[in-house]
Amino acid sequence: METSQTHGSERSKDLSELMKEATKEVHEQAENTPFMRNFQKGQVSLHEFKLVTASLYFIYSALEEEIERNKDNPVFAPVYFPAELHRKAALEEDLEYFYGSNWRGEIPCPEATQKYVERIHYVGKNQPELLVAHAYTRYLGDLSGGQVLKKIAQKALQLPATGEGLAFFTFDGVSNATKFKQLYRSRMNALEMDLATKKRVLEEAKKAFLLNIQVFEALQELVSKGQENGHTVQPKAELRTRNVNKSHEQGPAPGQESKKTNRRPTDMMPITRLVRWILALSFLATTVALGLFAM
Repeated sequence: METSQTHGSERSKDLSELMKEATKEVHEQAENTPFMRNFQKGQVSLHEFKLVTASLYFIYSALEEEIERNKDNPVFAPVYFPAELHRKAALEEDLEYFYGSNWRGEIPCPEATQKYVERIHYVGKNQPELLVAHAYTRYLGDLSGGQVLKKIAQKALQLPATGEGLAFFTFDGVSNATKFKQLYRSRMNALEMDLATKKRVLEEAKKAFLLNIQVFEALQELVSKGQENGHTVQPKAELRTRNVNKSHEQGPAPGQESKKTNRRPTDMMPITRLVRWILALSFLATTVALGLFAM
């Protein structure tokens, strides 16, 4: 009798509501971690932010490739919003800003990121009905909590007020985030799914959470080893200031700070391995906790 009542309750609930309930436990774990509070205080380095941006590029490239593959598939078509949500182009813009024109050869793709990418491709090709779990978890999270992160990162990394380096967080196609999220959820809830399929979607959403956690654990290992793309990273002022005098680009040698500009992020503070570990994971905790809380 109890099992029957449970199934009846699940059938009566919308998919978006079930999704939020299914990921509640891992959400609370992220929300209650001290790592989140560190990022909220602005304790994040440029190097860590760049690594996060690089991994997000690989993840969104895979996600949007599979979305395009399934844009006409009835199991996904109702939630196809490329102009409003797609992030790949924005991430390319950010990566060029941070790494320069040769960014494609500079950015690292840790094994955990590749694992996440492979899962997205597998789902898109073999179980497209599960693709909504990845899209919902990523896009609505970034559209919600990501806006808080944007302000924190801009201040902590001393990024230009004009928005360079933060294109990922800027959704030009969404004029009202609250109304758009309502529209997205209503479209998602209208997807034709039986109870068994809904359960698989919910499990996939939890898996997406775990894959995200693994990605950021891998990134903190890169940071702790002082490596980026297989090379030892020397502390330096890496941010390219496009909107200041061009002579600055040829000014101080690598490893030196220009005394004439206050736009370059402070990426030179000595940080212990433990603190770097905390800071890297704080970005994950904040993104997940703030994002899903607002979904």
